[in-house]
Amino acid sequence: MAFMLERIMTTSPHVLYLLIGFIFIFVLLKASQLYWKRRELLKTFKMFPGPPSHWFYGHNKEIQRGQEFNKLLEWAEKYPYAFPRWFGSFAASLVINHPDYARAVFARQDPKSMVTYRFFLPWIGKGLLILHGPKWFQHRRLLTPGFHYDILKHYVPLIVDSTKVMLDKWEKLVAKDAMKSLEVFEHVSLMTLDSIMKCAFSYQSNCQTHRELDYYVKAVYDLTYLVAQRTRTLFHRNDLFYWCSSDGRHFREACKRAHQHTEKVIEDRRKSFKEEGELKKIQKKRHLDFLDILLSAKDENEVGLSDEDLRAEVDTFMFEGHDTTASGISWILYAMAQNPEHQQRCREELKDTVGERDTVQWEDLGKMTYTTMCIKESLRLYPPVPAVSRQLNKPITFCDGRTLPKGSRVAISIYNIHRNPSIWQDPEVFDPTRFSLENSSQQHSHAFVPFAAGPRNCIGQQFAMNEIKVAVAQTLLQFEILPDPEKLPLPVPQVILRSDNGIHILLKKLNG
Repeated sequence: MAFMLERIMTTSPHVLYLLIGFIFIFVLLKASQLYWKRRELLKTFKMFPGPPSHWFYGHNKEIQRGQEFNKLLEWAEKYPYAFPRWFGSFAASLVINHPDYARAVFARQDPKSMVTYRFFLPWIGKGLLILHGPKWFQHRRLLTPGFHYDILKHYVPLIVDSTKVMLDKWEKLVAKDAMKSLEVFEHVSLMTLDSIMKCAFSYQSNCQTHRELDYYVKAVYDLTYLVAQRTRTLFHRNDLFYWCSSDGRHFREACKRAHQHTEKVIEDRRKSFKEEGELKKIQKKRHLDFLDILLSAKDENEVGLSDEDLRAEVDTFMFEGHDTTASGISWILYAMAQNPEHQQRCREELKDTVGERDTVQWEDLGKMTYTTMCIKESLRLYPPVPAVSRQLNKPITFCDGRTLPKGSRVAISIYNIHRNPSIWQDPEVFDPTRFSLENSSQQHSHAFVPFAAGPRNCIGQQFAMNEIKVAVAQTLLQFEILPDPEKLPLPVPQVILRSDNGIHILLKKLNG
């Protein structure tokens, strides 16, 4: 640095003046560009009143960590359909709080907003979550058979096995200390990772007992946290600043750990494909798993997926297939602890359903009527993915006549929609009867969207619901779940709905 300053000081004054002039012009052009960008955004959202924002920090400055949802709900109550939210001076999205607006956006095939989703690219690449256009359609059509009814049926015993491993661990912990507060998210994350490895990748990881994949679960936790932090930090939106920061270095290290796991899974399966007769054996399977489908896929020219596309889909599904479901299950267990009368009613239903058996079977899932209602009510209050965003590829006109031009960014707040008082009576109250057959038939089609909706809805939603039902049922049959009043969760809006201080419960082993 000293050498550079010395060179500049000894440079000819004319060259120095020229250099300063170039810097001045660059700064002026950049400032002008940002000025017109802000004016364009103000023009875009002029039809949508919203909360006042700081001229430089936007809305980020007034939202304290741990209070994000309270502030967003406060704004949603004042602006029940939508409001613009500013991230700094030069980036803004229309936050949608009403199912009428959500329906208009979900019905289209707009791409994800890359202002936010580009932060995922070094981690999960361009998989189904981020792709759009013909390539997205090709991959969606390719992967859909992996979630057929007949395939999902065979996954239930595998999920039961993974859940039993987790519950056995809990039983040992309770035996040592009956009043021990259990932070469930970490345990459930390992269980859902174990399940997805068995089901989608035919991979016996034993990660719950040997803890060899702790590094992967920790990497996913770090990555989702860092992505959320990056969206809130003005200077980190710039790639150069971010990669030079400590958060940027941490992100690269976490990516490396996550890729280390997925690359091993792919490489192990590829080796088995090369073995004598193994490919024929796989092709003769009645049901191919997710990884079989990816490795066997061919387009109309008999060309398979590139290494880049293959890893992107594996990274995407590995993350989405375990972390979102872990969030859903953890919050449902918390809701059960907070609502003992509903918990007991679910337990009675489950005992009647399984009879003398101690495990849930495929045929039982459709009979868990009240348990499913409780699961849906928890997913309403605690949606695993609190929001999704889109960038409009053509103008849109909403039901009240207000419009947005092409290129606008919208964020559909699933959390706000699920708690909108103009849609849900007493939205903060846990009431499973909202999802009775009679009440559901009168419900707005987009009032409950935990898996999004429309052509870009979650491809794995039925797998997720099956896994949630199995995990909740097996837990309720073995334990009474009690709240821990000393450690109430603090929901934070990361990529996945998490709690800033974990999700804590107490467990009491049931007799017989």
